[in-house]
Amino acid sequence: MSRVARKRNHASNQRVIDNQSTAGGADGAIMLSALLLVSMGVVMSFSTTATLALEQRIPPLFLRHVGALATGLAVGFVAYRLPTHVWRRLALPLWAATVIMLILTGIFGVEVKGAQRWLAIPGLLRFQPGEIAKFATILAVAAVISRREGHEELSTRRALIAASLALPPMLLLIIQPDLGNTLLTAILVAGLLVVGGTRLARLVVPGVLMTGFVVIYVARNAYALRRITGFLDPWANKLGEGYQLVQSMVAFGRGGLFGVGIGNGQQKLAYLPEAHTDFILALVAEELGLVGVLVVLGGFAGLVVAGTRIARQSVQRFDLLVAFGMTALLTVPALINASVVMGLLPTKGLTLPFLSYGRTSLIMSCLALGLLLGCAREEGPTRKRAGTARWR
Repeated sequence: MSRVARKRNHASNQRVIDNQSTAGGADGAIMLSALLLVSMGVVMSFSTTATLALEQRIPPLFLRHVGALATGLAVGFVAYRLPTHVWRRLALPLWAATVIMLILTGIFGVEVKGAQRWLAIPGLLRFQPGEIAKFATILAVAAVISRREGHEELSTRRALIAASLALPPMLLLIIQPDLGNTLLTAILVAGLLVVGGTRLARLVVPGVLMTGFVVIYVARNAYALRRITGFLDPWANKLGEGYQLVQSMVAFGRGGLFGVGIGNGQQKLAYLPEAHTDFILALVAEELGLVGVLVVLGGFAGLVVAGTRIARQSVQRFDLLVAFGMTALLTVPALINASVVMGLLPTKGLTLPFLSYGRTSLIMSCLALGLLLGCAREEGPTRKRAGTARWR
């Protein structure tokens, strides 16, 4: 072998080693971030639900949270071990099954606080198909986009086919009504289209139409309009529409830098409604202070960095899109939830992944995490065979 050939072979091998070490580092960062968030979720779940069952040593809601976590970890491990090409084949059937579940929810669903979002199997379980719909839609859109050949720009036709997969779930979600998950689905699909190769200019018209729809929806629905007015001036409506946000701000104020201590928070004592679900970050702020909030946000930031690294290192286009989609599915709701709790956005009703009480949400978060790690696991051998990280 000539000296030039040996140098080229050494450079190629070094690229493979660098890629593998990068992926391995991303795996570790994701596991560390997830462990941090899951641990915080278990601690805060016990702290916030204990006040709802003072006569019992172990709160039933806490047991349900732990049970959902155990189920989620098992499901996530299966997702981790299942090859991504199998997920690609399952994408469209899973999407179709989810649409059917959403239709059944609209017909037979359980209504809670004016929203029909839960589907119950008598004697077994009750779950939210809307949480599954976001995951299934990401997979289906990724499967359609990844079928294009070469590195050319995503064609208008294929972009429309991919985008059209989001319409049935979004329509069925808004009927429930669930504006938060409807908008979140639109955001996630738009991000996949951009990463998949479509131009931003193509999203301008859909973006304008979506904005117009939201404005009309808010204007025609009193509960949505009250959320907007409560957000714009919560202190003027502190006993009405702005009550929840005001109590969240009180929690942040009481917590200060280091918090009042785990279990010592007062806002969970019926002051802050649904503290264990959508507004659990406010309880983190009260009991663990600004430091605790920064730890939680740092955990999600770690997921963003590590998940993006896995996506960038992917050789297979489907793996790239899925890695990006699962990262966004875990972190975009966290960004929105934190913004709502801090008064930066109107109330959306989105949970904080891994921390908020919500069994379907927790299980699906673990599933997304397992699939993200599965993309990293599969891409190591693929990069070794390919020699360089090029999409296929």
